[in-house]
Amino acid sequence: MTNDDYGPGLLAPYRVLDLTDGRGLLCGKMLGDLGADVVQVEPPGGSPARNVGPFYHDEPGAERSLFWWAYCANKRGITLDIATDDGAALLRRLVSNADFLIESGDPGRMASLGLGYDDLQAINSRLVMVSITAFGQDGPYADYQASDIVGMALGGFMHLTGDGDRPPLRVSMPQFYQHGSAAGAAAAMIAHTHRQLTGEGQHVDVSCQQAVARTLAHAPQYWDLEQTILRRMGAYRESAGGTFTRINWPCKDGYVNFQPGGGTAGSARSVRAVLEWMTEEGMGSPELDAVNWEELGYGTARAEIMEQTVSDVAPFFMTHTRNELADGALERRILLFPVATPSDILAHRQLAARDYYDRIEHDDIGETVTYPGHFVKDMQDAKRVGIRRRAPRVGEHNREILCGELGLNDRDLARLTQLGVV
Repeated sequence: MTNDDYGPGLLAPYRVLDLTDGRGLLCGKMLGDLGADVVQVEPPGGSPARNVGPFYHDEPGAERSLFWWAYCANKRGITLDIATDDGAALLRRLVSNADFLIESGDPGRMASLGLGYDDLQAINSRLVMVSITAFGQDGPYADYQASDIVGMALGGFMHLTGDGDRPPLRVSMPQFYQHGSAAGAAAAMIAHTHRQLTGEGQHVDVSCQQAVARTLAHAPQYWDLEQTILRRMGAYRESAGGTFTRINWPCKDGYVNFQPGGGTAGSARSVRAVLEWMTEEGMGSPELDAVNWEELGYGTARAEIMEQTVSDVAPFFMTHTRNELADGALERRILLFPVATPSDILAHRQLAARDYYDRIEHDDIGETVTYPGHFVKDMQDAKRVGIRRRAPRVGEHNREILCGELGLNDRDLARLTQLGVV
């Protein structure tokens, strides 16, 4: 069940109470990866997030959800109905010795149960409470519900994703609440730093919409600098002055990224190297050779130059595999890189060299499963960050925590179970 290769983590002295549902699980997972003792608090019977697929070997079940495994590894787990008087009382007792509490309920729900930040701070003034919601705790949208597609749209991301002549797209698997969860983990560490300096806890209010808006990279700055609202352009990217450049290119076995451009920052040299390579293989382009790439500044490439580039370079890329193009790019100093598939990531030699993947025993199914490992590496001790334990089964640590730590006896636990509190 646990990975014995790991010792005490960076956050080993600290306790996290994680009350999130599927919208906030990643936040506690990140703190758990850093070594915190994260206790996942689920409703009796288990979290609805356990019903999210895909499932291990495509066999549905509350204990086989890969979503749950991924976002609840490194956590212990208890069941507790905090909407009951007994459940709320037990949570307050847990809060007295906790360092962080994470929740993703609707704004005001915790307060309505007598478990708002002010209530909990009265119990533990050092507590850092992280509330993760779609739009934050206040404002006209605070009480709105948001699925992933709603959140990614209102965060601005969908406006930039997809082809210009087709509707906006939501990218791959849901990411709206994951962005908010990651922001919550980072903010929790900032609040923790403040607590270390002052002894004071804080309430961290996370808006997933704001977290997504921060992912738009240079798009907001384009309006400030160019008074231009960037558009989605598929494989292309818009430059200054309405010009555009191709970024993503198909090749023999997939895709590579290559951004043709000019100027003195290496872009012109990169394009020249591609053109020389094309000439060596009998696919040269006299028209592109004649372009003065060295003086072609940002946003000055005419549309016909980019069209000629696509017309001549695209067929060349199609004669090579991703690895051939990547190896040639390294040798020739070309600004090009391959687009990795999930299988490529699993076998990537750089990740292997850094011991990125962890193997975790699932004693309940008698198998060992490979997990993505540390998202940061402690250079003093690499074994202080990583996956230490599998995700908890429903109520797996009820006795360990409620009895072992809070002093309940078997009769208490049986009564609370019968009442639906645990």
